[in-house]
Parts: sequence; C-alpha cells; structure tokens
Amino acid sequence: MKIENIPADIKCKSLKEAKDEINQILLQLESKNLDFSAIENTYKRLIYLNKHVENLFKIKSKKLVNS
Repeated sequence: MKIENIPADIKCKSLKEAKDEINQILLQLESKNLDFSAIENTYKRLIYLNKHVENLFKIKSKKLVNS
C-alpha cells in the first residue's frame, strides 16, 4: 500500500490522533455489538491508519539518522 492510497483525512492526522482512532476501532471490533455491514470499511480504515503510523515512524527515524 502506497502512501498515495491513504485517504487525506488520515494523512493529516498526528501520531496521537491516529493511535487514538486505532484504539477506538479495535474496541469497536472487539465488541459484541458489531454492525457486520460496516466491518469491512472499518477494517480497511484500520489498515490505512496503521500504514500512516508506519510512515510517520519511517519519517521520524530518517530524521534521527540524518541528525
């Protein structure tokens, strides 16, 4: 998954915002009151958020190496 595929509303999130949304989605997926029609979209959003966090860590680690 390329960074270009990540939705704009996710790309603009800070690490904390992304982490908070990931935690919220995980709680939702773990609950027994699941809306099965929305699970696929929710899971895709989780994957996009995870990729965004991964990209943020790559950027920060490059900055640390180059400093």
